[in-house]
Amino acid sequence: MTATPSAAEPPTDDPRPQGLRAAKSLVVLNTGDGKGKSSAAFGVALRARARQWPVAVVQFLKSEDWVTGEQLMAESLGIDMWSLGEGFTWDSDDLGRDEAEAREAWRHGRQIVESGRYRLVVFDEITYPLNWGWIDAQEVAATFENRPAGVSLVLTGRDAPDWMVELADTATEMVKTKHAYDSGVVAKKGIDF
Repeated sequence: MTATPSAAEPPTDDPRPQGLRAAKSLVVLNTGDGKGKSSAAFGVALRARARQWPVAVVQFLKSEDWVTGEQLMAESLGIDMWSLGEGFTWDSDDLGRDEAEAREAWRHGRQIVESGRYRLVVFDEITYPLNWGWIDAQEVAATFENRPAGVSLVLTGRDAPDWMVELADTATEMVKTKHAYDSGVVAKKGIDF
């Protein structure tokens, strides 16, 4: 076994494990309190479309009334996208309606996965309605575990439950070192949405 080089030295030994194999599909999870969870998910969606994969995105918090950069880009690239949320919960007049919308978003997302039509399905901000008990975690886990063989998933949101981390083939925690919000800067069009 060779020593791990420092960040100042380029690696000279191949770091990949022995016996690499191909997978029919993967589950990728982006979680944590840092920026970049959805941004990374859309990066994967762009890669998938570049390979001519059918791609679907279900957003749980963003509203179809919002015009986001990802929505504009998705349309131009042929990514099927549904923004089925009601927006930020702190702006809500009726959390019961928000919960009903989340349940409908999950119903739609489940149908998308089970159809096997898409090679990549992004569930953006799914951890929030899961953690709030708005959608059934056992049903979500079973759907993800029993998905058609060729369907890959990208899941995003803070505070991913332990079962989701365990299910994921790749789990990344985005850690906030610094954020513009903390100094009072509002979300920037083209950077944050």
